[in-house]
This record gives sequence, C-alpha cells and structure tokens, in this order.
Amino acid sequence: MNKAKKYHRAFGVYGIYVEDNKLLVINKNGGPYKNRYDLPGGSLEEGESLSLAMQREFKEETGIEIIKNLAVIDFMLPWKWKESTDVHHIAVYYLVNKIGGEISVPEQFEGQDSLGAVWVTKQDVSQDNASPLVLKAFEWIESKKLGIDAVCYKQWEVKK
Repeated sequence: MNKAKKYHRAFGVYGIYVEDNKLLVINKNGGPYKNRYDLPGGSLEEGESLSLAMQREFKEETGIEIIKNLAVIDFMLPWKWKESTDVHHIAVYYLVNKIGGEISVPEQFEGQDSLGAVWVTKQDVSQDNASPLVLKAFEWIESKKLGIDAVCYKQWEVKK
C-alpha cells in the first residue's frame, strides 16, 4: 500500500555568485542537503523582505555583501522530517555581485547550517555532492535560463 506523501514546505532566498567560471557555494551542515554543496541563502525572518533576507543570509554564510533577482524555482524530493515524507523547496534565486567584505568562515550559532564557503566548477559537482539548487545554478550559468517547472527527485539520499 502506497502511503500519501506529506510535504514540508521550505521557502528561501539563494545567491548565485560567479567568478572565473567558479560558483561560490557553502558546505551544508543540516537539512536534506547536509554534507553537500549548497547555495548561500536561507529562510526569511519575521517581517523581512526577500532582498533583505538575501543580503543577511549571504553575509552570514560567506562574509560577502551583495543583488539582482533572477527567478523562482521549486524542487521536490524525499526527506523524512518530523511528520513529513518529502520536502517542497521553493527557492528565489538572486545574482550576486560583490560590493564589500571578504569570504570568511561563518559565525556558528543555533540554526547556522553553513560550515563555510568554497569555490567549485561544474566539473566538481554532481547529485552525490551538491544540492539541486547548485545543479540548477550551473544550468543558469550556462544558459542564463532556469525554467519554470518544478524539479522532482524521486530518489534522494540524505547524507549523515
């Protein structure tokens, strides 16, 4: 018997920052993308606008300040968390241009899920070591398009 899926809905803002054909990513320390590369970004705080959340998250996770809104994309993948069987991750993508700061190790605090930022090329990433957000970011780097359809992963391993 096939149980009905119950989705946890996650919504966040994420930055694409490219230099010399390399993408700035973070080493993720939690959630369905744990122990994979992910884009710098995250959830909004109470009463926070999308652009202010992007600026705060990017600075917290990388030390760099940013902005340009690109698109909204959603991903669906299996992730058992609390009462949920899957996650529906809605991501607002921003193009990031450095306007200040330097890449630094993020301050660790409750809820911080970045272990620090690194530069990667398309050849460095795969579904085994990167989040769907990173894979989609490289698609945008190549084509300047993100599409409008949800990307559904029927199989997804949450790493320990």
